[in-house]
Order: sequence, then C-alpha cells, then structure tokens
Amino acid sequence: MHTQIFNEMLRLGVESGASDIIVKANKVGYLRISGKLRMIDMDPVPRHVVQAFVDEHVPFVFKAQWDTDGQIDFAYTAEDIGRFRVNAFQQRGSISVVFRHIKARIPTFEELNLQPERLMKLSEYKDGLILLCGPTGCGKSSTMAAMLNWINSNYEKHVVTMEDPIEFTFQDGKSIFNQREIGIDTPSFDLAVRSVLRQNPDIILIGEMRDQVTLETALSAAETGHLVFSTLHSANVVQTLNRLLEFFTPDQHEQIRRQVAAVLRGIICQKLVPALEGGGRVAAQEVLMVDSTSRNLMLEGQFDKVQNFVESSTEMTSVSFNKDLYRLIKEGRISKGDGLKFSPNPQALEMNLKGIFIKT
Repeated sequence: MHTQIFNEMLRLGVESGASDIIVKANKVGYLRISGKLRMIDMDPVPRHVVQAFVDEHVPFVFKAQWDTDGQIDFAYTAEDIGRFRVNAFQQRGSISVVFRHIKARIPTFEELNLQPERLMKLSEYKDGLILLCGPTGCGKSSTMAAMLNWINSNYEKHVVTMEDPIEFTFQDGKSIFNQREIGIDTPSFDLAVRSVLRQNPDIILIGEMRDQVTLETALSAAETGHLVFSTLHSANVVQTLNRLLEFFTPDQHEQIRRQVAAVLRGIICQKLVPALEGGGRVAAQEVLMVDSTSRNLMLEGQFDKVQNFVESSTEMTSVSFNKDLYRLIKEGRISKGDGLKFSPNPQALEMNLKGIFIKT
C-alpha cells in the first residue's frame, strides 16, 4: 500500500515534467516543476507510510547508515514509471523523502539547448580535468552525461565512474563503461577513488569533488594521461578556482595552483533560467576553455583576471554568463527580465542588449 501511494506521486511527477517530488510525513506531496513548487491534490501521507517506504526500499547495505546517520541516498526504480535518485532524512523526529527523476535516455546537447561546439572540444581531450559546476539541480549531471555519451558515440574509451548513487546508466557503444555505486559496488568513495587508477581507465568520472583526497587523486590521474570529469558546487569560474584551493592549507596553495594550471582543460558553470516558450528551463553557461593565457593567470594566482579573460574571449572559446544570457535572449529562448534576473552583472547585460559593448 505504501509503495503504491509513492508510485502514484512519482507517476504524476513524471507525467507533469517535475524534476523533483518532495514528501514530508503527515503532509501532502509537492512537485517541483520548472523550478517552482506545486502542491499535489491528495490526502496527507501518514508518517508510518513514509517510514514503511524507506524501510522497505533502502538497500540492505545502507540500513545501518540510515539508522546511524538519519539520512541516506539511494536509487529507486518504479516499474513502468522511471528511475529516481532518493534522499531520505530525519527532520524534527519525523521523515521526509525527496525524489529526483532520472530520465532513462541520456539527453543530447541539442535536447539540453546547449551549444555543442565547446563541449565537444573539451570532450576530445585525451587527458586533463574538466569540472561541471553549479548549485544542486542546475543540470550538471545531465550536461556531463551528454558529454560522456557523445564520447561513447565517437571514441573507443574505457570509462570508469564513481557515483553516489548512479544517475544515468550508459550502454556500451564505441566505449566501454564500468559504473560503480558507492555502498553497493564499493564500500566507500575514498576506496573507489584510490583504486580507480588500477582499473585501466581512459576516462574517469568522479561524481563530486568533495575533499582533498578526491582532488589529489583527480589531479594525479589527469597528470598520468587520464581525462577526469567531476562536479563542484560553485557559482562561477573564479569561485571554482578558489574552491579548489580551499581543500588545502595555505602553504600548499602554490603547488596546487601549479598542478591545476597544468591539467585543467575547462570549467563549465551552469544555471537554469525559465524558458520563454513551452515551460521548462534553459541552461545558461559560463565556460572557461583553458589556454596559455588563462593558465599563466592561474599560475600567478590572479583569479580575478581569469574572469576578465572569460568576459573578453571570442565567441568560440570561453564564454561568460552574460554573453550566454545575451544569446538566449536574442534567440527568444528566455525573456529579457529573466536574463537580467539571472545575470551576475545586469547593468552590463542591459548595455549589451542596447548594443553597447565595452572591451576589457
């Protein structure tokens, strides 16, 4: 009975195009559609029903963690409905569950309304580090999956992923994929990261750059001829570079800057903006394509000048949020009002829209 109640909410969420379904004990369910919460017309879900759902569906290997930590991530598949990333957690002595719908088919660049040229160019590197950045729910995983699937269609590579939990599932094409779910296929993230270089990968996906050990392993892998993809919760290029340093003590910063400058191939920062037509949201991106100029700025620790570099780059290299928002407005994908609302510098974007561009 409890599974049926949840599956009905999940089905409604999928049919409504919701990105997330939120269930709080003794409350009605909510859908997040195009970034906005919508209440489901239903009876409140009793606490014992929420408890029973989690108890039944949390994987056995995670039960002790759920009992100890009061929060857990796992994957759930509802037959004929879809696959979901689940976070269950205790709050004020009760239980809440949040489901993130994971689409069965990996989207293409075009379906995500992304400009593919930069992303394909980054995906062609044989080694180095590529970071997908932005807040939770900004589409980082979808963009990264689209890049890996493009590689899968075009290159013969061995791809090893470490995810918590696995989101998109890849079918072998030209490439071979081995996807490891933390807690299911390997006891811990640290163990998976430390052992990945012995698994003969060409490409490594690290679900999240979460600590010093993860970054050190990613840098080492990139230095030894692997292409490494990972995500980071950061808003823009400069904040991303600063976040990487925050994993280390100040006396290590110069060394880390050298390593990052040597292996970093690109940073893709993303935010979702309401679409002008058809509902949904469109991704606006800030992309740093690392070259000799930006590499030298990183070596010198002049991160603010890296931002100026992004702002002044030509169309087919790096791109700033304002330039991408300008493009989306001109193409009729988003409204001017939303473009200005999501802009890091609305005054400059307003001037651009009037045909005024100031060279930096």
